[in-house]
Amino acid sequence: MAPAKAGADIRGEVLLTLAQLRLATPRQLKALLLDHQQGTDHVRRALRNLLAESLVGRTNRAQQSYWYCTPAGLAEAAASGELAPTTGRATGKRIAASKTGLREHGLALVDSVVAFHQAGEADFADWRVEVPHPTPAGNLLPDGVVLLNDGASAFVEIDRTMSYARLVGKLERYDAYRNAPPSGRGNAARAPRNHWQETYAGPSLDRPFPAVLFVFAPAPRRAAPETRETAFHDRAREVGSVNYRLTVATTTLPLLMKRGAGKAVWRVVGRHRGEERLPLAALPKAR
Repeated sequence: MAPAKAGADIRGEVLLTLAQLRLATPRQLKALLLDHQQGTDHVRRALRNLLAESLVGRTNRAQQSYWYCTPAGLAEAAASGELAPTTGRATGKRIAASKTGLREHGLALVDSVVAFHQAGEADFADWRVEVPHPTPAGNLLPDGVVLLNDGASAFVEIDRTMSYARLVGKLERYDAYRNAPPSGRGNAARAPRNHWQETYAGPSLDRPFPAVLFVFAPAPRRAAPETRETAFHDRAREVGSVNYRLTVATTTLPLLMKRGAGKAVWRVVGRHRGEERLPLAALPKAR
């Protein structure tokens, strides 16, 4: 890639990535789009070009810049036809400017996307952020849903500061989503399906319920990610469908980023050897 053209060449990819993930740093964008480049110069040039067109904005804090799409940038990204429809609750601008940890939560999700992408487990374009899923108890809002390269999907939850009660409550919402009654009447050729079967099971119902993956990220004034991960295991194994109809696995963000999503970084909730870490491909399938 010629240096003079690099910013223009990746302009569209940068815009689409920001529209999809809501915010990112230049380092994260470089890892997703130009992993083999030494520095972030090309990405920064593209960001400056987009900023001059009022398609992206930025927030600076502690010598770091956080970038997001403006409404005009989101409109251009949507008009490309390459962006999946989203109904996220928080805009990239709001997240980037947040002083309540929302920005760090969003960046931890993007770091997870980078870990899956660099490991070859999922392309970064195959992620969706905060897509609502209906349950009898109200909408379930996963932090992320990823289409893995083997054709299966997975739900991804990032934890930095949530209480254990709220984490278990969200897991119970997945249980409710998994067990929701079918909607519609079906027909002679096909029995009625519930939302997860329509969305994730495939035409012949040959795919199990997506795994639910919890990533514990560092946070100030909180216990270490490994400590929170272990405490979550003690509570999560009590949820009814775990280790049977739900496959739930955990890792820490530092471990995920160091080893990669495909390596033995995942602890399965409910297994007798709960301390053992498994590769993503070796996680048990939900029944």
